[in-house]
Amino acid sequence: MIYSERFECMKRDELRLVQGERLKDAVRRAYENVPFYRKKFDEHGVKPSHIQSIDDIRKLPFTMKDDFRETYPFGLFAVPLRDIIRLHVSSGTTGKPTVVGYTREDLDLWAETIARTLACGGGTADDVLQVAYGYGLFTGGLGVHYGGEKLGATVIPMSGGNTKKQLMLMQDFGTTLLACTPSYALQIAEEAAAEGIDLKKMKLRTGYFGAESWTEAMRKQIEQRLPLKAIDIYGLSEVIGPGVASECLEQDGLHVFEDHFYPEIINPETGEPVEPGQKGELVFTCLTKRAIPLIRYRTRDISCLNEQACPCGRTSRRMERVSGRTDDMLIIRGVNVFPTQIEEVLMKVEGVEPQYLIIVDKTGTLAELEIKVEVSEGIFSDEVKKLEALRKRIFDEMRSMLSISAKITLVEPKSIERALGKAKRVEIRTVK
Repeated sequence: MIYSERFECMKRDELRLVQGERLKDAVRRAYENVPFYRKKFDEHGVKPSHIQSIDDIRKLPFTMKDDFRETYPFGLFAVPLRDIIRLHVSSGTTGKPTVVGYTREDLDLWAETIARTLACGGGTADDVLQVAYGYGLFTGGLGVHYGGEKLGATVIPMSGGNTKKQLMLMQDFGTTLLACTPSYALQIAEEAAAEGIDLKKMKLRTGYFGAESWTEAMRKQIEQRLPLKAIDIYGLSEVIGPGVASECLEQDGLHVFEDHFYPEIINPETGEPVEPGQKGELVFTCLTKRAIPLIRYRTRDISCLNEQACPCGRTSRRMERVSGRTDDMLIIRGVNVFPTQIEEVLMKVEGVEPQYLIIVDKTGTLAELEIKVEVSEGIFSDEVKKLEALRKRIFDEMRSMLSISAKITLVEPKSIERALGKAKRVEIRTVK
């Protein structure tokens, strides 16, 4: 199903004209209504009149996350507060939070892009959607909720946690679509196994998983344990929340809703665009948002763009699954490694459960790495010799595939703390 065929299947040259017109309007609104942008544009010698097509976007300066904090709380808003009918706050853990606002038009836009997201995974008005993302200041729960209603689906606003009740409602209400973090999907599968619930008897068909980095190997784990097709979705609070991009049923890259969010890939060190198909840092410009006309926002997420046609019929560029962030890269004795790379290696080792914790102990300029890994019940209760063989295999795989030496600690099932929201995969400790 394609929700908005006019824009999702638009010819590329026509789409670029639409993007150009919308960019001109967004830049004008930012310049006229946001003192922060007026000052920044003037410093870069850019006026709204200099923007005549989408190609001119490179003339504009970048916006950074720190800009939200420095203008806290409402300094990036382009409309008066009386026109803001919703506020959300990012889940950042340091400094002041990132505040985003929505006009009524923005909420309508958000609902539409989530409806598109659900349709990408085959969702229709005949579906029952269980939203197990957290509600509140986090954008996940309410964003998916209103998108489900826009699609016409029956929405269950369950929120995160209370996993036994999640399973009860799935069975009693005939849930067909599930929306949550990938790590929480695994918790649901764990609880079902513990309760002796046969998931195959449920009506689950599609899962929409985002809000944390996950790998193709993790997708296979989820699809083995839950009777559904696992769809990767992408968004971030500063841009709009979930609803920026989504995989379709081809599961081959996430379609960016380019008529609203213009994507670029840049070299994170130089800020210059990379060659087509190369990896780099994702940058987004909000072409239609009214409250915050966000210009060239550096996400810190690492991805690349695929411009080839998709069999589903959508013509938008597809972003590759986010492989990490420029600010979560670990440097272990001179070797750069992302947590998702460690996950990819772990998930290929038989006997390992999809739950792990990466611990980095920093002593001055040195960093030592420990990886705690849950193993299956049968292996953990087996003889010590087999556990040691598994530990050595993981150690050897890490050294062979990623060129890192890590202390591997095997732990019993369900001993690593579970999170109701985003999974905590990395713990940084400073050793004095």
